[in-house]
Amino acid sequence: MAQAADAARTVILTVDDDPGVSRAVARDLRRRYGKSYRIVRAESGESALEALRELKLRGDLVAVILADYRMPQMNGIEFLEQALDVYPGARRVLLTAYADTDAAIDAINVVDLDHYLLKPWDPPEEKLYPVLDDLLEAWRCSDFRPVPSTKVVGHRWSARSSDVREFLARNQVPYRWYSTDEPEGQRLLAAAGQDGQRLPVVITADGTAIVEPEVPELAAHVGLATTPTADFYDLVVIGGGPAGLGAAVYGASEGLRTVLVERSATGGQAGQSSRIENYLGFPDGVSGGQLTDRARRQATKFGAEILSAREVTGLESSGAARLVRFADGSAIAAHSVILATGVSYRRLEAPGADELSGRGVFYGSALTEAAACQGHDVYIVGGANSAGQAAMYLSRGAKSVTLLVRGADLTASMSHYLIQQIAKSPNISVRAHTVVEAAHGDNDLEQLTLRDTTSGQTELVDAQWLFVFIGAAPLTDWLEGTVLRDERGFILAGPDLTADGRPPADWELDRPPYHLETNIPGVFVAGDARAESAKRVASAVGEGAMAVMLVHRYLEQS
Repeated sequence: MAQAADAARTVILTVDDDPGVSRAVARDLRRRYGKSYRIVRAESGESALEALRELKLRGDLVAVILADYRMPQMNGIEFLEQALDVYPGARRVLLTAYADTDAAIDAINVVDLDHYLLKPWDPPEEKLYPVLDDLLEAWRCSDFRPVPSTKVVGHRWSARSSDVREFLARNQVPYRWYSTDEPEGQRLLAAAGQDGQRLPVVITADGTAIVEPEVPELAAHVGLATTPTADFYDLVVIGGGPAGLGAAVYGASEGLRTVLVERSATGGQAGQSSRIENYLGFPDGVSGGQLTDRARRQATKFGAEILSAREVTGLESSGAARLVRFADGSAIAAHSVILATGVSYRRLEAPGADELSGRGVFYGSALTEAAACQGHDVYIVGGANSAGQAAMYLSRGAKSVTLLVRGADLTASMSHYLIQQIAKSPNISVRAHTVVEAAHGDNDLEQLTLRDTTSGQTELVDAQWLFVFIGAAPLTDWLEGTVLRDERGFILAGPDLTADGRPPADWELDRPPYHLETNIPGVFVAGDARAESAKRVASAVGEGAMAVMLVHRYLEQS
């Protein structure tokens, strides 16, 4: 009975851009498997991915995916590669013409293809059904059951609930959200023995209920590593954005015992992006979450440790060792350190904004809160790529999206491709020379006061959603008195330390600092935290790799 219940919800998905072929495949599948499986068909890779994501959210199972190779915009191999991220356990079949068999063979390595079928597949009794029967049997014998997810019970306007959801989402921890306004949320609260006065209540996959958890406690309960396995490493990477992940991948892959320490979630600001379309090798774009997840898995595959929810508060030199201190008083040591702490969005300096943070005012939370914005008017502060990517993503469901830009237009800090996309989006508007003067609301955001910086005139607008993507404040205050920084807090390294032709005053070595080396030998910086860095994902990853090369050079000469 249990297997029958599972099969009733299990899907076989087929995607082909030719409507006639798509219908024919679905017809043949329903004839044989319609009583036991739900047949879902799509006519483009993008629509098929959307269908897979919806199935995933509902907790449905997908047993087999059949994709046509020759589809425009996204061919079958590219589609299956992305589908693999959503349903890694589904069996994958490529439909090809005879001329495409070489591509199908290549796909066996690219997407771990289970089978390829030549078109036409008539008669299906001989060419289609035997293949599907074997794949379905193999799938049923595998561990296809979904991983039990964490449950979060909270309120829409609870700032702490928003923080917990953001933390879980960015750390790729599956969870389901239950509002206290809904019957199921009330049932879960009752089961946990809570009255809803303290939120959120997090119920882990093993049934443990924790109330208003702090980040370290939450991380430990959902299975994230928080404790180092050793006291001494070859390399400590501080920060898990693109630069830190790049350094961890290259460090571990080249034989260095590497640990990456992240205070919140890997990915940094890039990990919060809904779509990165100008990163090399992803012509169809990639979400920050996907890129982060792949990089994280790649780093751990090579043996790097990744510690989450650990805040670093100090850096010291102890002979040839570099000591990294944590907020809880513990410490680890290493031969070398790479600072990849990145930057954070600056806080909005407007009356009411801090009080309403997490209750209508959000900093880089567009992905987590997007579903709740359906049909609403949304305001975004900022004019760089992160703001533009959020605007495009939110515009899919929001009634309107308004970009508030202090400058004259978007050209100063936003990529051209994003500016073009925004111009073509009918429900996105740009208000230049505009700032938020104040945020208003009792329990949640209700209105904004906007000011035109040229005329000085103000306007009161109704608003429930404000997303802030302004500036880049480096996360380097904890390095005060240790590592040299510029007047804005960005870390000085390499040539910037020897602008007058002389090394830093406390520099003890005969050689000048290496290109990414700070004023402390063996301590390097990579990515957005470095003074005058490019502030792009590709350059951050490149600097992470370059820093590892310089670490090797440092270790060879030490």
